Amino acid sequence: MAREPARAAFFVLCVVRRGDAFLLVEERGHGGGWYVPAGRVEPGEELVEAARRETLEEAGLAIAIDGILRVEHTPRPDGTRVRVVFAARPADPQAMPRETANEHTLGARFLTLDQIRHLPLRGAEVVDMLEAVAAGAPVAPLSMLTGEGAPWRAPGV
Repeated sequence: MAREPARAAFFVLCVVRRGDAFLLVEERGHGGGWYVPAGRVEPGEELVEAARRETLEEAGLAIAIDGILRVEHTPRPDGTRVRVVFAARPADPQAMPRETANEHTLGARFLTLDQIRHLPLRGAEVVDMLEAVAAGAPVAPLSMLTGEGAPWRAPGV
C-alpha cells in the first residue's frame, strides 16, 4: 500500500545588511510589525531564487546572497516546516528600498539595531537574529544547497 506523501512547507528569510544597518519590511499581513523579508517558496522554485524574489517584492531591492545563516526544520503532526535563513547584501550598494506600500508590505527601510529595538516587531526573533549576525554568526557557503544528483566536488576543486 502506497504511503500518503509527506507535506512540507518551505520558507526563506533574508538578513540583508549594509554596514551597521539591516533591511526590515513593515508587514501588511501577519498581524503587522516589522520583519526581515521572508516568504513561502513557490512550487518548482529554488530556495535562492525565492529569497531574491521575496526581497524584491517586499522591499523593492535586488540582493546578492552571501550564504546561509541557518536551516530550521520543524516536524509537526500535519507536516513539516523548513525555513532557510540567508545572509545577503544589496546588489547595488547605493540602492534604497521601497518606502511606499504595495500589495506585499507597507514599506521597507535600512535600520540600525538600536532603531530596530524601538519598533513594533512581528516577533522577538528579529532582534535575536540580527544581534547574532552583528556579532559574527557563521555564514555557510551557498554550495551547501544543491539539487539531488549534483556531482560531488572536493573543496578547492
